[in-house]
Amino acid sequence: MLRDPSTKYRPFPTIDLPDRRWPSQTITKAPRWLSTDLRDGNQALIDPMDAEKKTRMFDLIVKVGIKEIEVGFPAAGATEFDFISGLVRDGRIPDDTTIQVLTQSRRDLIETSFASLRGAPRAIVHLYNAVSPAWRKIVFGMSRAEVKQIAIDGAMILRDQAAAQPDTDWFFEYSPETFSTAELDFSLEVCEAVMDVLRPTADHKLILNLPATVECATPNVYADQIEWFSRNIRNRDTVALSLHPHNDRGTGVAAAELGLMAGADRVEGCLLGNGERTGNCDLVTVALNMYTQGLDPKLDFSDIDAVVNTVNYCTQLPVHPRTPYAGDLVFTAFSGSHQDAIKKGFAAQEAKNDPLWEVPYLPIDPADLGRSYEAVIRVNSQSGKGGVAWVIEQDKGLKLPKRLQADFSRHVQRLADETSREMNASDIWGLFEATYLARGEDRFRLLDYTESGSVGDRLFVGHVAVDGEERSISGRGNGLISGVIAALSDTTGPQLDVVDYSEHAIGHGADAQAAAYVECRSADGRTVFGVGIDADIATASVRAVLSAANRT
Repeated sequence: MLRDPSTKYRPFPTIDLPDRRWPSQTITKAPRWLSTDLRDGNQALIDPMDAEKKTRMFDLIVKVGIKEIEVGFPAAGATEFDFISGLVRDGRIPDDTTIQVLTQSRRDLIETSFASLRGAPRAIVHLYNAVSPAWRKIVFGMSRAEVKQIAIDGAMILRDQAAAQPDTDWFFEYSPETFSTAELDFSLEVCEAVMDVLRPTADHKLILNLPATVECATPNVYADQIEWFSRNIRNRDTVALSLHPHNDRGTGVAAAELGLMAGADRVEGCLLGNGERTGNCDLVTVALNMYTQGLDPKLDFSDIDAVVNTVNYCTQLPVHPRTPYAGDLVFTAFSGSHQDAIKKGFAAQEAKNDPLWEVPYLPIDPADLGRSYEAVIRVNSQSGKGGVAWVIEQDKGLKLPKRLQADFSRHVQRLADETSREMNASDIWGLFEATYLARGEDRFRLLDYTESGSVGDRLFVGHVAVDGEERSISGRGNGLISGVIAALSDTTGPQLDVVDYSEHAIGHGADAQAAAYVECRSADGRTVFGVGIDADIATASVRAVLSAANRT
C-alpha cells in the first residue's frame, strides 16, 4: 500500500446541494421492490443456475412477495431465453407479478428480448447504456452526443417493438449505467432524451434506474445524487426513480436507505446480497430494517431459514453466519454479559402486558423470522451463569436460583476450557445431572419415605441406601426438609443448615413434574447445593436435600 495514496487515487467530488432535504426525512412506506437474483445475481456465480435452480429461485422470490422480478438477459444465450419464454408459456407468472428482462441498447439484443416475452400479459423491458466519463473515454471512445444517441436509438426500438406486440402491457426501464460516477447534468440530459421518445405518463410511468454501478463515495453522496436528480427531472410524476446500489464500499444497504429518504420509489437488489464483485444491495436487510422500525415492508420473511437454504442451494454460495437477520449466529450470544442482559430482557418481555419489543441485543424478535429462542444463547468458555441458566431453562424447564446458577456455571466453564469447544444443550444437561441429580454411586439414595405428625412437628422416616446398604433413617423437625436433615445427622450423614430453598413446577398439566432447589451450609462452612426432580413436590424436596448431602 502507498504511504501517500493521493498520488494514485482522488476523492470523489461532493454534490453542490446546500439545501439538501434528505437528512431530515424518514422512510414511511415500503418501496417497490425488484429482485435481480436471476439476472445480476446469476451472472455473478461461478456456476450459473440451471433451469431447475432458476425455477426454484423464482418460486422463492414470488413466495416472499416481490412483485417485480428481473428474470434474465434473454439475449445472453439459449438457457436464459428458454427459461424466460418458458415462464410465459407455462403460465408460471402470478397475476400480480411482473417480470423484467435486461438488454443493452442494440437492435438485435432488444428484438431478442421482446421475442422471449411474447405472449406475456405484461412485462418490463430494461434498457441500459453506460454514460460516465471513464466509459465514454476508455471503453467506447465516444463523445457525450454519441453516447446519448445510443440511448435514444434504443428507446425508439423499444417503442416500435412494443407497438408490434400490442397484446402485452409494456413498461420500460432505462438505466444510465455508471450513474454513480457520471456527471449529473449529463445523466439528466440522457434520461430526458429517453423520456422524449417513450412519452411516459403519470398512469404509465417510465422507470429511471440510477445505479451505483460502482460504489465510489460515502452513501450520503449517493443520496445527494438521487435528491438532485429527483428535484431536477422534468415531469417527475411520470417517472419512478429506482435505486440499484452495489456494495463495493460495504454500504449498499445504507445507500438504498438514504436513497429512499432522498426521494426514490423503488429498490433493486438480491436476496441476501449476491451480485457481482461485492454484491448487490441485500433486500432482506433493507426490508427487515424497515420492519424493526414498525413499517410493513410488504415482504414475508417469516421463515428466514427457508430463504437462506434456497438461496444457498441455488447459488452454491454460503451465507455468512453473521449476515444481518439471516445468519446462523445473528441471534446468538456467547458473551456472559450479553447473555445476562438477553435473559433479563426475555423475562421482562414475558412479564409485561405491552407487546412492544424491548430485549437488549435483539433488535427484532427471532420468532418473527421463524427462529426459536433455544439458539439465542449458546455456551462456550466466554459464557456466564446467565447463559448456562438460559440453556437449562429452555431445554429442561428448570429455573435455577441465582446462586445455583453461579455454582453450576463454574463446572460448565471448567469443561468448556478443557474441551475448547461450544457446549451444546446435551453437554450441559449431562454435566448438570452428574453434578446435582441422583446417581447410582451416590452415598445417599432415596428408596422410599413416609411423613407424619402435626404442623410444626413432623416426623420423617426414610428407606435410604447409605453407601449401598439399605437403611431406615428418621428425624423430627418443624417441616419435611428439617426432618430429612435431622435424620441424616442422626446417622453418618453430614451436618447441614438450610440457607435457601425454592421450588417450581416444570411445565403444566397433570403430568407436570416439580423441581426443588436447596442451598445448605455444611459444618465446615462450605456451601453446597442440591437439586431434586420428581412428580411429587415433597419427594423432589427430599431428593434435593439428599443431593446436597451427597455433594459434601
